Amino acid sequence: MSSFKVCAFDDLQPDSAARFDVEGHRLAVVRLGDNVHIIGDMCSHADYSLAEGELDTDECTLECWKHGSAFSITTGEPQTLPATKPVPVYDARVDNGDVYVTITQGDPS
Repeated sequence: MSSFKVCAFDDLQPDSAARFDVEGHRLAVVRLGDNVHIIGDMCSHADYSLAEGELDTDECTLECWKHGSAFSITTGEPQTLPATKPVPVYDARVDNGDVYVTITQGDPS
């Protein structure tokens, strides 16, 4: 298990998602208020970036822009079809103004 710097917290727009590639992992980094959530960026239904989709701040979901599957940013579970498999969820923390992700060996990209 290793922790890696992703970006500065201030680099993230409020209530939005951005894609980052860290140590071979495609990550969707979501800033929701003062909180940061990190999930796998690849939709489990098809290879499309979730960070390019719409963030629903009330439901805490990120919707794939291509086919409309919404994923929980806290559990990674799909909330709508056509996706049926979850995306990975990563531990995120903010330390001294920087966002860090914890990646466990064997985590899917």
